Amino acid sequence: MRSSSGQRQRGSWPGFSAMPSLRRDQRGCEKREREGEMAGADGGETHELRALLSGDGRDFLVRNNGDQVEVDNLEGKTVAIYFSAHWCGPCRRFTPNLAEAYSELAPKGFEVVFVSSDREEDSFGGYFSEMPWLAVPFSDTDARARLKSLFKVRGIPHLVVLDGSTGRVLTKEAVEFVRKYGKEAYPFTPDRLSELVEAEAAAKRNQTLHSVLATPSRDFVINNNGDKVPISDLEGKIVCVYFAVSSFPPSVAFTSFFTKAYEELKSRGEPFEVVFVSLESDEMAFEEDVRQMPWLAIPFKDKALEKLRRYFELRGLPTLVVIGPDGKTRHANAAELVEEHGAGAYPFSPEKLAELAELERARQEAQTLESILVSGDLDFVVAKDGAQIPVSELVGKNILLYFSAHWCSPCRRFTPKLVQVYHEIKAKDSGFEVVFISSDHDQASFDEYFSDMPWLALPFGDERKKSLSRKFKVQGIPSLVAIGPSGRTVTTSARGLVQEHGADGYPFTEDRIEQLNREIEEMVQGWPKKLKHELHEEHELVLTRRRGYICNGCREDGGGWSFYCDKCDFDLHPKCALKPEEKAAVKEDSKGGYICDGEVCRKA
Repeated sequence: MRSSSGQRQRGSWPGFSAMPSLRRDQRGCEKREREGEMAGADGGETHELRALLSGDGRDFLVRNNGDQVEVDNLEGKTVAIYFSAHWCGPCRRFTPNLAEAYSELAPKGFEVVFVSSDREEDSFGGYFSEMPWLAVPFSDTDARARLKSLFKVRGIPHLVVLDGSTGRVLTKEAVEFVRKYGKEAYPFTPDRLSELVEAEAAAKRNQTLHSVLATPSRDFVINNNGDKVPISDLEGKIVCVYFAVSSFPPSVAFTSFFTKAYEELKSRGEPFEVVFVSLESDEMAFEEDVRQMPWLAIPFKDKALEKLRRYFELRGLPTLVVIGPDGKTRHANAAELVEEHGAGAYPFSPEKLAELAELERARQEAQTLESILVSGDLDFVVAKDGAQIPVSELVGKNILLYFSAHWCSPCRRFTPKLVQVYHEIKAKDSGFEVVFISSDHDQASFDEYFSDMPWLALPFGDERKKSLSRKFKVQGIPSLVAIGPSGRTVTTSARGLVQEHGADGYPFTEDRIEQLNREIEEMVQGWPKKLKHELHEEHELVLTRRRGYICNGCREDGGGWSFYCDKCDFDLHPKCALKPEEKAAVKEDSKGGYICDGEVCRKA
């Protein structure tokens, strides 16, 4: 595969974030208080289209050529209200999917109405020029705000589908259905959507290798010469379906490693084969990749590609799905097993997995700081002045391994917090240290970022970074791994513990965290369950357990307890809500308070 200068953690390639099934941004039933909303005869939510989509003195929508279309023309159609914005990467990736479905469905009585979250009219105009459907005029800010509030839009892209005849809301989860089923989701009725879900479940129950890899027009795969290989030739073998993108560095690294395991298994005569599923958009790059690979592939931009992405619920790259000799899925993603054990992971059976798990447990028991930080002559870390500190000098200390990078904005937000915690812990225990493990792109970025850190680091570009990321399954940054004085792993989730407990969480053992949680629960009993606050005068804030958030007061990351407004997705740290002297002015970011994360941009 071709190399790339960019770097991302596994699973962060733009097309694949965690994609929760059919649950995006819904908070359950709430009291309905908005104009145009009423209870339907079947108890469902309904709206009168004219009241919903018209504005003050406006009874029309617009096309991207300036034409006006009366709202009444939508009566009797299936209407999708599309909340999106040009600045939102996930939106720009989803819009072509929706446009493809729209081109097929418009003749059947399907219409889309774009509701923009852009901040400038030029951005709206450029984005809308790519859309074949209607829009609420950008100038009608009141109508756009009313629609977002009415449908409780907390993240974009967001797609609500209504029956134009009755005004009944058919689904508020249409983004996921369009992603999964495209035009097949039409007319988006509950019965149709249930039918699709059941059909997909039935296909998995009755899965065969042919049903996975073939299409109605193709019953073959291709080899690296472009020759056709019948799928029937693969029956009875263990087949790995390998999803990757040539421009994605983790795929590049894994392909090199996987090739060695593949060649070893083939040399042993094992009944084993690999079918490459390229998600590359460039045909020349695809052909170059296939020529360099020793295995088989699905043809470029084949109709099966989207089906396979959906069928295996692809969430990250690289992904290695293992199909057993019976045609059933044996492992949903064996990429990490192959990275850790190479050909030794074969045949990926339950018995083999149990054996590997036992080996891993034994390795963890025998783990020392030197076993994870020393590799040949690389037996040191570096200080800010460039001095080499032998790993042996860190033995017996509590160590935090900090996986981070200057280009990563969540890392840059977290680092000052960690610096504060570092100094607090150091003041109490000199037997504590942090080692920075960089994912930066160049030496200059590493140097600039490391200059703000008071601890140690692996040198930039150190080969130990790859093995450490693989060992601790680092799938995103910032990430913080705690190593105890014995050299064994205390936790791979120390970032969340630092975020929630600060220096009080040290040394981040289970016993310490349990003790802290008991103390916090007792403290929380004395806090008000609800309060009003001048930073959010619209609604009461409710004391809520929150896994992670950004405080709308001090703009710092938070975890644990928050004073929270569900209607507005507004959080305040207890320290900001309960101590007026610690309040900070709310500063809205350049995207109107949104944070983009994988396939959705959410309000901060």
